[in-house]
Amino acid sequence: MSSFTPEILLHISQILNVSIKSLMATIELLDEGGTVPFIARYRKEATGNLDEVQIRNIEEKLAYFRALVDRKATVLASIEEQGKLTPELKDKIEATLDLSELEDLYLPYKPKRRTKATIAKEKGLEPLGLYLWNQEPTGIPISDFAATFVDVEKGVATVDEALEGARHIVAEIISEQADYRKALRQMMLDEGVVTSRKISDAPDPEEKFKMYYDYREPAKAIPSHRMLAIRRGENENVLYFLIELEAERPLAYLKSQVIRAAGDWVPHLEVSVEDCWKRLLNNSIQTDIRMELKQRSDAEAIKVFRDNLQNLLLAPPAGELTVLALDPGIRTGCKLAVIDETGKILEHTVIYPHEPKNDVVGSSRILKNLIEKHKVRAIAIGNGTASRETDSFVKGFFQRENITNVFTVMVNESGASIYSASDIARQEFPDLDLTVRSAISIGRRLQDPLAELVKIDPKSIGVGQYQHDVDQRQLQQSLETVIESCVNRVGVDLNTSSWALLRYVAGINERTAIKIVEFRNEHGAFKSRVQLMAVPGVGPKTFEQAAGFLRIRNGDHPLDITAVHPESYPLVEQIAGSLGKTIPELIQEPGLLEKVNKSGLAAGTFTLNDILEELKKPGRDPRDKFVAPSFRDDVHTIADLSPGMQLEGVVTNVTKFGAFVDIGVHQDGLVHISELSNRFIQDASEAVKVGQIVKVQVLSADAKAKRIALSMKALMGPAPQRPNTQRPPAQRQAAPAPSMNDKLAALQSKWKSR
Repeated sequence: MSSFTPEILLHISQILNVSIKSLMATIELLDEGGTVPFIARYRKEATGNLDEVQIRNIEEKLAYFRALVDRKATVLASIEEQGKLTPELKDKIEATLDLSELEDLYLPYKPKRRTKATIAKEKGLEPLGLYLWNQEPTGIPISDFAATFVDVEKGVATVDEALEGARHIVAEIISEQADYRKALRQMMLDEGVVTSRKISDAPDPEEKFKMYYDYREPAKAIPSHRMLAIRRGENENVLYFLIELEAERPLAYLKSQVIRAAGDWVPHLEVSVEDCWKRLLNNSIQTDIRMELKQRSDAEAIKVFRDNLQNLLLAPPAGELTVLALDPGIRTGCKLAVIDETGKILEHTVIYPHEPKNDVVGSSRILKNLIEKHKVRAIAIGNGTASRETDSFVKGFFQRENITNVFTVMVNESGASIYSASDIARQEFPDLDLTVRSAISIGRRLQDPLAELVKIDPKSIGVGQYQHDVDQRQLQQSLETVIESCVNRVGVDLNTSSWALLRYVAGINERTAIKIVEFRNEHGAFKSRVQLMAVPGVGPKTFEQAAGFLRIRNGDHPLDITAVHPESYPLVEQIAGSLGKTIPELIQEPGLLEKVNKSGLAAGTFTLNDILEELKKPGRDPRDKFVAPSFRDDVHTIADLSPGMQLEGVVTNVTKFGAFVDIGVHQDGLVHISELSNRFIQDASEAVKVGQIVKVQVLSADAKAKRIALSMKALMGPAPQRPNTQRPPAQRQAAPAPSMNDKLAALQSKWKSR
């Protein structure tokens, strides 16, 4: 924090709308090695109750401005070494709060490749160029002054050549003016038009980019998904795109800035301006705006991915129950894996209820045996190939056997095959086939989506938007923070969790997570959180950051199952003592907490409120209650769909332009943003989220193109209309002013309606 000036701290405070006190406290905690989840949960008094999003924003700004401070030092040292650092320039560099602006200020002093301007300077024409730029009369015509620079030996044969070289020098000076560049960037962003066209003879057999063969949209308004689609078309050599800006606007601006006085230098300055824009600035500014649009589009796409992933990870768990998982297949059969309440594999086999074997009898016998033997309570069916056929087989089996105490669920299996071939899967199940590992993963996803999905690269789960086109390092970092946030929000069972899940607990890295599992395997289950300190590599700082997010069931201390941090155990003892109770009694009688005298406790308001809320529902899972979706039994393929049909489905992906919904036909349908709600929405996430069960109506279904158009709006009825309170002018003028009684009656009516 010492490297930050008060100006930088004030700037961060203003752009993030955070008080200076909260900002400085958060920076100090981060610099001390505090993790975002820990600070957000257990240091609310210091930060003023900042949430995770605010703290991560501070963390992001810290990285940006520390990079800015370091770059400033490099730039200042470079210019000073050249002997060109004036007090005015130093003040400008030290005052800037923008990396782009800093680079613009440094541009004139950067080592350059050989340009037309440097060649002209080598010929001794710099004084003539500066004469044009400074516009200070000498009393002699410019042609006569230029004649003094004619030198055949230096390569300047004529006055025209001298003036041409001088104009090149002026053009470069113009291009290096930081203020001009900043203004032109904003002009191109505000007024420029993204224009894409198809490259002649470029193959696009599926016409993926047909919409963009001849496309125009204002740069300031183009949404993320269209910008990324155009860039993908360019990368695949189908499209090329430019950001067009009518030349008259930048030329008029530059001439108004450059030409400060009348004189015979004006025609030469006008030529320099035109040359500068055409040869130097247009391409440079366009490159800057292309990059800015890319960064903006990346940020929006990454946010969509983050939100989708968060909703998917926080999907309601079915909980601790024995599950029979089915990874459907046709010729290769359906792989079965039975897992117990903790996700441990009990038994696996294969059945062949479909073509070509059609062994319904044998498959039913195996299914019945496994259900009875292991007391199975749920069947999880992967939603891939043959999923609906397998679902029909299982439901038919239930009817024949009159089984009512087992439910079936279709589980999204995206990424399961990738997991099955991963190092994590090989470590967990070294002796099992890939297909069996995949079935196990499907079953575990039903029990606890979060615990299982953290083992898979999130980019493989299929909830992104152009995820392969955005900045991959930024995407990876962003998704890692989402996983970390979700894991710590839910909490982790120290005795049953895999190292793949433990590594996302605040303060614990992969190496430490593996050490914890090894210690657990060697010494048995942890009896208390404090015992974590016995694990090699777990010191006081790691314990401080992690302990509150770890859970121990039936441990030595009753608070180890809660989100209460061990550092606050004495406070809970004080609370219990003030009520004449023990901690276990307090947990069993949460109603007693209403009698707590908060004023007599040595704790901050935020911390105390969090502890009291946790004690009311110790160890509660913040995720919603599990509800299984219900697909129609008569719909298995796209061919079974018809316009007007009403279905239930699960949202699998949310993008800026709409939401994809699994309705049980192997191909997700699209609910366009215009069909999501009967009210206007700007973002699909305003209406739905990944994992949500929704009702939809089929608008169209094209089996050949594998496209399904759905609507949610069609099932909502018309949007509520605001009552028309306008009256004809004559009536409005004649209406008497409402009395006080009328106003009171109207207010009462409004209040009751709420």
